[in-house]
Amino acid sequence: MLAPLWLTLKIALLATLLAGAVGIALGWWMAQRRFAGKNFVDALLMLPMVLPPTVLGYYLIVVIGRNGVLGQYLDRWFGINLMFTWQGAVIAASLVSLPLIYKAARAAFEDVDRRFLHAARTLGAGEAEIFLRIALPLAVRGIAAGLMLAFARAMGEFGATLMIAGNLPGKTQTLSIAIYDAVQAGNDAQALWLTLVISVVCVVVLVVSGRMLRARH
Repeated sequence: MLAPLWLTLKIALLATLLAGAVGIALGWWMAQRRFAGKNFVDALLMLPMVLPPTVLGYYLIVVIGRNGVLGQYLDRWFGINLMFTWQGAVIAASLVSLPLIYKAARAAFEDVDRRFLHAARTLGAGEAEIFLRIALPLAVRGIAAGLMLAFARAMGEFGATLMIAGNLPGKTQTLSIAIYDAVQAGNDAQALWLTLVISVVCVVVLVVSGRMLRARH
């Protein structure tokens, strides 16, 4: 019964790290740049938040499925097949949680006083040094809150994960899928226990992230 919990925690953690790296980089880039079509790019990055999870799952199949745009080359050149694997579940969870990290990171970077950045540039600091030594430390609370929200979102991911990774007990069966299975099988006791576990974890994450956001403001 604990296998779905440990698998969910592993997938959520790796998905948060993956989405965090991409989301923070995109948040910094979008906060610093002014270009035509910026609102359109922002809408695309936020799209996973509003699209049905099954639609995201279908997109993933089209892109990384065995015969997908990228998946066919991964299979042909490296022998990598992400369908029905926990690694595919990580990609699905990272996709759905990316908007939460990106939006939090962008807002945090936009709140950084630009006078500090301009002063650093005047003193000859490079963009990488400005990001690592000035912008990131000043924005860390907002980013951390976004990472926690993304972790909670990744833990509860269902639709996209089911489509790309399937429902293989011990291999790809996450907590949300295990709850669905338990309800379908009429095992109310197991469904209740699993529901309480994921609810407690998510509530703790939301409380901590809320305190971080308040401390930031």
